[in-house]
Amino acid sequence: MDDNNPDLEIFRKQWQEEVTARSTARAQIPSSVRAYSSHERPDKSKAKTALPPSNILSEEADVVDGISAQAYHDLDDKDDTRRLGVEGSKHPQSCQMLKEPQSALEHYEKAIEREDQGNLGDSLNLYRKAYRLDASVDRIYKNKHFPPSNSKIKPTDLNPSNAPVTVPNTAHHSLDGPSTSTTNDLIASFSNTTVSAAAPPTEGTPPPPCPIARIPSEILIEILLKTAIADVASFARLSIVCKRFAFLVTTEDRIWERLCHGREYGFAAMHYIWKTSIAGKPLPTTLLEVSDLPPDNPLEISTLNLTDSSSFSTVPVQSSPILSLSALYPSYRQMLRTRPRLRFNGCYISTVNYHRPGASNTSSNSTYTCPVHIVTYYRYLRFFRDGTCLSLLTTTEPADVVHHLTKENLQAHHNRESMLPSAIMRHALKGRWRLSGSLGYQDDDMEKEGDVHIETEGVDAKYMYKMQLSLRSAGRAGGTRNNKLVWKGFWSYNRLTDDWATFTLRNDRAFFWSRVKSYAMGW
Repeated sequence: MDDNNPDLEIFRKQWQEEVTARSTARAQIPSSVRAYSSHERPDKSKAKTALPPSNILSEEADVVDGISAQAYHDLDDKDDTRRLGVEGSKHPQSCQMLKEPQSALEHYEKAIEREDQGNLGDSLNLYRKAYRLDASVDRIYKNKHFPPSNSKIKPTDLNPSNAPVTVPNTAHHSLDGPSTSTTNDLIASFSNTTVSAAAPPTEGTPPPPCPIARIPSEILIEILLKTAIADVASFARLSIVCKRFAFLVTTEDRIWERLCHGREYGFAAMHYIWKTSIAGKPLPTTLLEVSDLPPDNPLEISTLNLTDSSSFSTVPVQSSPILSLSALYPSYRQMLRTRPRLRFNGCYISTVNYHRPGASNTSSNSTYTCPVHIVTYYRYLRFFRDGTCLSLLTTTEPADVVHHLTKENLQAHHNRESMLPSAIMRHALKGRWRLSGSLGYQDDDMEKEGDVHIETEGVDAKYMYKMQLSLRSAGRAGGTRNNKLVWKGFWSYNRLTDDWATFTLRNDRAFFWSRVKSYAMGW
């Protein structure tokens, strides 16, 4: 190559002038900006084309702007980095953020920043590094940026013994502000409210008519009473309509008293003595005297009135229950909700699931080849208002049974073969029921309130089955009450030999009430 080439010599001079000018301009740039450029900006001295020396400062400013806008979205103040004419300016916070993360927390914080910027690849790598350094780095980050609130510590001694007499007693003052009112106080605050009409659909238009808002309170209470007798559930749901309805539904004790004494849902439909025989025939309105009952075997009480009425004495019995308010039932509303009672608009279903080993394989000793049988069956109980009931044990699911669990289907298919869907009732057993408690026997020491006694037919005419269940509540607190029957005993009585046998309840489960709309009120 010819070293005396004039073009090459001109290029060398221009290149030397550019390098000299660049070094002079770099010496005038603050150190912090120069650190940014040397760390991230590629070396422009290796470029194939050179810029004129007169554009050096503007080119440096453009480089800084490009760096700031390209990747560093987390700079605190971008304008400060552009002030090249101010000598001695420093940005310690920005320089600190440019440092590579060292600890697990720094990696985690940097990963969150990258994730917010949409750079998921870098964020994922930083997350991995953070968890490799410390597996609990997420909890450290949460405690740093979202510390738990420090609850106020209440002093244990509000009035120390050495306090002067003039210090007032602060025990009645709340440390957390005004105390929240109870539900009763909230309902009481609705006493002076009225039924308000709906708001106008649009501005400037009259509100829609609300005739019920002009009805007097006496007529409104009578309407609510008729609603409660027709459907107590719909009556209770009226409390969510408005404040006035909430006050009337909760506090109008006359409606709840009528429900408690009525035969629709109340205790007038409950039987505390046997009303019918097991076959369903009515019994005389008499009851055995307590002194005539066998004292040693209470289960034999029911056997004395199984067939005829000759064993009954002529002691009159109070047919209607005694309903009086007490500390246990301070209001009729509380009494209807919590006092044990049966429901007639549905049936009680017990679902039993258990597994048992199958036949073992004689050709193999491995336990993995032995089959396991999962057994599922259902028990159904439906109570009627006349004191009778139906009991059914089957493997058929409830959807195919509950609508056929009626007396008519029992009589039509009792011990008869049929292909109809209601033929499942040929296995049903007739029976009777009564509740325990002092309402029937007037003796608190004899029976405790809350149990259900059931007597049904057996698989053979010589047998009779007796069940004792306890009324409980299932579900959330404040929800439906008396919707569960828990087993307390199950016996079989042989009328020929006068023997009692006990059934084991190892696999049996409790009954749960399910409403069936086709039953209506269960009349």
